[in-house]
Amino acid sequence: MTTITLESPSSTGRLEELVDRLLAALFLGGAKQEAPAPSLVKTVHDARRLRQSGDLDGALAVFNGVDAANAPDSQLRWLYGEWLDIARRRFGGDNVTLYSPATGRAAVLVSTAEGGATLAVAAVLGMRWPVGKTVSRRSLRGLKPLAKGGA
Repeated sequence: MTTITLESPSSTGRLEELVDRLLAALFLGGAKQEAPAPSLVKTVHDARRLRQSGDLDGALAVFNGVDAANAPDSQLRWLYGEWLDIARRRFGGDNVTLYSPATGRAAVLVSTAEGGATLAVAAVLGMRWPVGKTVSRRSLRGLKPLAKGGA
């Protein structure tokens, strides 16, 4: 007696997925492959392109995921300068402050209350703060106005 088994497309997809996971576990030690982080040059290029098209929020969003831990100081200063220029164009108001604890790390903060005791994160560069996080003004040292003469 002869039996014929037919493969459905759904079982083929599951088999390929299983083989991929098996090979990854064998050759990569079970570690998941992560997409490589974009280079700083590509990040700045993408942000400039978005800025020129008028999408300032999109340009700032490009900088949110930047990991510049191993970048040289010259590239960090260049990255910061580009980010700061876009942030000033986007948040040019008087009620906006800049927090920069180290080279290549900064955040634009907007007052949330009348007294200004709490600030909301509006844009981030090289920090783990999510946009929208609320922080206390008293806990941050070195706040400067975002206006041209402040930073």
